[in-house]
Amino acid sequence: MQNDSSGKMTNYRWLICGMLFLATTINYMDRQVLSLTWKDFIAPEFHWSDADYGRIAAIFSIVYAIGNLFSGRFMDWIGTRKGYLWAIGIWSLGACMHAFCGTATAMWMGLEGKEALINAVGTTTAAIASVSTWCFIVCRIVLGLGESGNFPAAIKVTAEYFPKKDRAFPTSIFNSGSTIGALVAPVCIPLIAKYYGWEMAFIIIGALGFVWLGLWVFIYKKPEECKHVNKAELAYIQQDTATTIPGPSPNPSLAGRGEDTLGELPTPLPAREGLGEGPKGLGAGPAPSIPFRRFLTFPQTWGIFLAKFITDGVWWFFLFWTPAYISDVYGLKSDNPTAMLLIFVLYAITMLSIYGGKLPSIIVNRTGLHPYDARLKAMFVFTLFPLLTLFAQPLGAYSYWFPIILIGLAGAAHQSWSANLFSVGSDLFPKHAVGTMTGINGMAGGISSFLINWISGNLFDYAERTQMHFLGFTGKPAGYFIIFCYCAVAYLLGWMVLKAFVPKYKAVPMNNFAGRHNDITSHRNK
Repeated sequence: MQNDSSGKMTNYRWLICGMLFLATTINYMDRQVLSLTWKDFIAPEFHWSDADYGRIAAIFSIVYAIGNLFSGRFMDWIGTRKGYLWAIGIWSLGACMHAFCGTATAMWMGLEGKEALINAVGTTTAAIASVSTWCFIVCRIVLGLGESGNFPAAIKVTAEYFPKKDRAFPTSIFNSGSTIGALVAPVCIPLIAKYYGWEMAFIIIGALGFVWLGLWVFIYKKPEECKHVNKAELAYIQQDTATTIPGPSPNPSLAGRGEDTLGELPTPLPAREGLGEGPKGLGAGPAPSIPFRRFLTFPQTWGIFLAKFITDGVWWFFLFWTPAYISDVYGLKSDNPTAMLLIFVLYAITMLSIYGGKLPSIIVNRTGLHPYDARLKAMFVFTLFPLLTLFAQPLGAYSYWFPIILIGLAGAAHQSWSANLFSVGSDLFPKHAVGTMTGINGMAGGISSFLINWISGNLFDYAERTQMHFLGFTGKPAGYFIIFCYCAVAYLLGWMVLKAFVPKYKAVPMNNFAGRHNDITSHRNK
């Protein structure tokens, strides 16, 4: 580690935050290539229905969900440096694989090229749709497995490089990469697809991940091992570690707070075999393996899981279906300049979410509330904005700008909500369990996305086929209005569930994990 004789703190942690932001940006660009190309470029070639696309999006989501569960544990086991390399390498490969689905479908069907696929008639079209759908599903499985590692790795890196009181802000910064990715994607992807073919859109965007890999190899090391982090910055990063050892607190100011504290320690404790690294200072050995069933015994786990499950599908619906919504309801194809501007403005509005990570700090500074209570107050504010989507479809009858603006505000609220919900996990669980808890969190979001995408695809086909009526709307607009109604109330419901399970700050103490690990170790030694 480098020394700084001036005593001025370095700020290398913000460069690491910037890398997390870039990874998340690439992550969302990769997953959005399909949503921006399927309706107008891919569906005519493969004769897809909304249900076909919904099936692809849903299976991606469930694979992403399952991958999150295991990728969190993978990150805790292998570490963030190597773990991130594996994650982004796999998802970049999966992204590029999409480009070869047309060739694979034509070969399977015994047809010669794209024109033969497009011009097919009769029962052949159903076979083409089925085969191509499964080709894309295979690619989405690879993409989903890789992408599932992004947020567990990013949250774990944030816990390594930032103290608890600061984590919401860097989380909101790297989480805004999802917004930037969604913002950049509609400007470039439809144009690439239009002039160079939809296949090149997957290849070009997928290749960005391999560029990131090269940078990460040279930039990232743990803060205590990084020569660019001086003593002042390391002390700032590790300011929480002196107060995370289980046991009764001799410091009266800490009593009754429900934290696993023992008062401040001037120096780290020596390594103790079998206890694991946990917070720095508890030991330098590998962290204990924590069974999934252990997490299921904590109300903190269920509060976070259910809040994520109820709300995350809303964002995924906006991400995967907004381009189709604009095409279906307003007749604007994804490469139409107006459609590109609408999507750009929508995600530009969601950039307001970068301030969402600061709101809890503002509340703490003004009221003196405990950070967890302040976070819940901030999250309640974020639940109010999605209610505006109740008016998106009715006002859309006057102008397409109304739903775009309202969806953008709901998206900004979601990203602010999501950044704080991720931070709740890192606040309530010890460091060596953060990756696994974030994986559980991501699994909840993936299941939510699976359900909303599967339901949406089939609902839109049904609404169009039967000319379904709902509150004054007919056909697909009626289907979209039903989904918008759910999107509006989801966050308020999610907040109530989180508040019910964890009404006040109560961290999961280290001894809840370490004790179990020591019991297992003692049993094995007998």
